[in-house]
Amino acid sequence: MRSEIGHPTARHYVAGGCEHGGGIGRLVGYVVDNAPARGCHYVTDTRGPRWSVMRSPPVLAVALAEMLVDRVLLPNRVHHLHIAGRGSTARKVILGTVARWTGCRHVVHLHDYDYAGDLIRRPAWQQWMIRRLFRGANHVIVLGRRDRSTVVDLLGVEPARVSILRNCVPDPGSRERDAPRAGAPVGIVFLGQLGTRKGVPELLDALASPVMDSGNWHATLAGDGPVEDYTERAAALGLTSRVSLPGWLGEADARALCAGADILVLPSHGEGFAMAVLEGLAHGLAVVTTRVGAHDEVLKDERSCLFVPVGDARALARALARLVADPALRTRLSEGGRTLFLSQFGIEGYVIRLEDLHRTIARTAAPAWRTV
Repeated sequence: MRSEIGHPTARHYVAGGCEHGGGIGRLVGYVVDNAPARGCHYVTDTRGPRWSVMRSPPVLAVALAEMLVDRVLLPNRVHHLHIAGRGSTARKVILGTVARWTGCRHVVHLHDYDYAGDLIRRPAWQQWMIRRLFRGANHVIVLGRRDRSTVVDLLGVEPARVSILRNCVPDPGSRERDAPRAGAPVGIVFLGQLGTRKGVPELLDALASPVMDSGNWHATLAGDGPVEDYTERAAALGLTSRVSLPGWLGEADARALCAGADILVLPSHGEGFAMAVLEGLAHGLAVVTTRVGAHDEVLKDERSCLFVPVGDARALARALARLVADPALRTRLSEGGRTLFLSQFGIEGYVIRLEDLHRTIARTAAPAWRTV
């Protein structure tokens, strides 16, 4: 069960693995890379790079086989099921059922941006299976108080078996900002999937707003999704020379982009706790975002970020224009965000808390089936 220095081992189940698992995959990759002992955290793909009728079921079958092999060879290994809504839930219901049948100790880790909404739209038989998944786990991890309420109040998990563990990112290190070069534009960065949930349509509208005309800025919207469609939309708004859409960036390129930027903007309509916001805080960027998910549980308006209403392009434009025009405000938010990151979101503390939880679960018998 343990490595040579006493760390528990765990197998993480992530759709797409670390490479194609989106924000969840990035988080798990950070855990793997920053664990004190190598070989303590294993990652198993449950879907493949994208859902495919032909390819995804065999990938899930391999994941189930690995769980069964672990049960025989490493019976105390903790199986960590990372779950979101939609297809992710179906796969984790299957994995969770097999884990309970075979006596595998397992954690359900909820990452979804609106799991309560996804749950109530499902038929009664699916809701029953989901409740059984969550109630049958040794422990449930959530990102914030909203999700804790969903798990306790809607899914019926005992409060003592639910922990809040917010996301984290590695520390890129503090940076000494050089004095701005004469004429250098203020760098605005968006990181995430290009789409309506992340607020990209109103972000483009905000950047095209008249209040942004006089500022000296350049925005980079980095992420996958319909890049060509949004490139055409930016051109139609007259933003071709001021907005770049490079598509998805790998970790190194994303870090380089943040290192040279000044503002991180994420006008999202729904989040658990956005990895992009954490990247902005870690890099000392002035963050502009919305009060969704667990954001307003830890971020403070005018101190570690600027909050704007969801879907309000005018308010977003005013916030961005204000930051572009006011370097002192950017510095204040940068320092406040960086301080918040160092106090709550470092990867080292996250891994310690996670491994403490795994160690506790490894010593605990799997809970009995609960009726719904």
